[in-house]
Amino acid sequence: MKKLALITGSKGGIGSAITEQLVKDGYRVIATYFTGNLVCAEQWFEEKQFSHDDVKLFELDVTNTEECLAKLPKLLEEEGTIDVLVNNAGITRDGLFKKMAPENWRAVIDTNLNSLFNVTQPLFAAMCEKGNCRVINISSVNGLKGQFGQTNYSAAKAGMIGFTKALAFEGARSGVTCNVVAPGYTATPMVEAMRPEVLESIKSEIPMKRLARPDEIASAVSYLASDAGAYISGETLSVNGGLYMN
Repeated sequence: MKKLALITGSKGGIGSAITEQLVKDGYRVIATYFTGNLVCAEQWFEEKQFSHDDVKLFELDVTNTEECLAKLPKLLEEEGTIDVLVNNAGITRDGLFKKMAPENWRAVIDTNLNSLFNVTQPLFAAMCEKGNCRVINISSVNGLKGQFGQTNYSAAKAGMIGFTKALAFEGARSGVTCNVVAPGYTATPMVEAMRPEVLESIKSEIPMKRLARPDEIASAVSYLASDAGAYISGETLSVNGGLYMN
């Protein structure tokens, strides 16, 4: 029987690459999509040529605590314990802090940080009971170094790291590892849609002079999910081309 992975934010550039990689690694993937976005999710499923044996679409609003508490235990009953949980859902609402609208602060914190509680908490006890499971949270280089105009995003992504370190203590005795992958600027459709001069400016600041490929982020997730990563917990694996070294 295939191991089971649940990935939030699975349709984005990085999420798609992680989904493809874990399918290649032999997992059956539960790919979440936002409430009401079934048509978009099905289009993504068809474009990626997934099979229903490999990927199951799962409607879930990761910002809604009550919905997660209602749906995720039922998912466990139907599918069995989640072996790998990848918390990848994320949004940006950039702006200067002194002018930031409260709703833009809350939206980013809810999607990027509060979602970790909403999704992980209903699954974690079962993962500990089974043992040898993985929680992998996708943060960002800007959660490590901060970024102008991203107080909300940087705060959320930094919070993910603290969450992961604390949860790693709780999962350790059961063999449940909890780690972070912190990508740098990655060649997703959203990033590549930037103006060419902005992209060149970003690349010029990266020692390797290029963006990360989504599959490089997915490979880091694959390693942490594998048996080779079983003794790594509470760590942050930076994949940023040397942009920030800590």
